[in-house]
Amino acid sequence: QVQLVESGGGLVQPGGSLRLSCAASRSIFNFYAMGWYRQAPGKQREFVAKITTGGNMMYTDSVKGRFTISRDNAKSTVYLQMNSLKPEDTAVYYCNADISGRPLSSWGQGTQVTVSS
Repeated sequence: QVQLVESGGGLVQPGGSLRLSCAASRSIFNFYAMGWYRQAPGKQREFVAKITTGGNMMYTDSVKGRFTISRDNAKSTVYLQMNSLKPEDTAVYYCNADISGRPLSSWGQGTQVTVSS
């Protein structure tokens, strides 16, 4: 059974930083790229960033230069360091395996990120 447990969200002022963590089952972590996605109120879930097993990273344009994805293979954990946060980054953030550009159908509970003054 796939397990994805996100944590690290919270309320932060514009310009602030947060670091999200996602502990994943080894059955997927060891073999697939891992991605972060987010869903803002009233909007569809969207891709944010992903990192391959070899460490190659990809970001959506709106977060380039502000967010950094990383993975700790020993801990089966993927991280998202978010700097210079903006109100438009407010969303529930989820992680998932990325298989040929598509996430798995099973999702964790997500972690809420709210950027507001």
